[in-house]
Amino acid sequence: MTVGLLGGSFNPAHDGHLAISREALRRLRLDRLWWLVSPGNPLKDRGELKPLAKRLEQARRLARHPRIDVTGFEAALPDAYTRHTIAYLQAHYPATGFVWVMGADNLASFDRWLDWPGIFAALPIAVLDRPGCRFRALAGRAARRFEHARAEESDAAGLARLAPPAWTFLTLPLSPQSSTAIRRKKRPGGGRAMGAPRPKGQ
Repeated sequence: MTVGLLGGSFNPAHDGHLAISREALRRLRLDRLWWLVSPGNPLKDRGELKPLAKRLEQARRLARHPRIDVTGFEAALPDAYTRHTIAYLQAHYPATGFVWVMGADNLASFDRWLDWPGIFAALPIAVLDRPGCRFRALAGRAARRFEHARAEESDAAGLARLAPPAWTFLTLPLSPQSSTAIRRKKRPGGGRAMGAPRPKGQ
């Protein structure tokens, strides 16, 4: 059983999230993909963060896909740091192969994350291209530090079976949507934009 983990604030979830999720399911040959809707990103201002329940509701309305699960279980953990979330999931689902899925914008600033080398050492990572982020991400500290562990994009289907550290960068048709841009449109004067799941078979 292989499960992709796509973490984020989803403030709000949008078609770009859905597009990269479908791409990850197909190209990484994942059985399922979980959206981990965070109670709050430790590196971001929470001033514009909608309540978790509203973000979960909106994400579930959008993610109507038979292999995408939307969960807010991180709110029940002591904190929402990715390294701790991964450790929790691996301890509770030892028979599941997890792959961390993230956008290239996150790779560019990955060295700011708590114990980021430990995340690379814990599970394979798939980085999906984002508009304007490719070169900055691949020139960043994290990509350079683990360049030796980078798998060819053509081998992405086998990423989940590789022993970490292992990561790949996936190019794909780029969506211009971002949660930040959607929130800006919803401000006055702008336009209007519209528990961990148990892996099946375990």
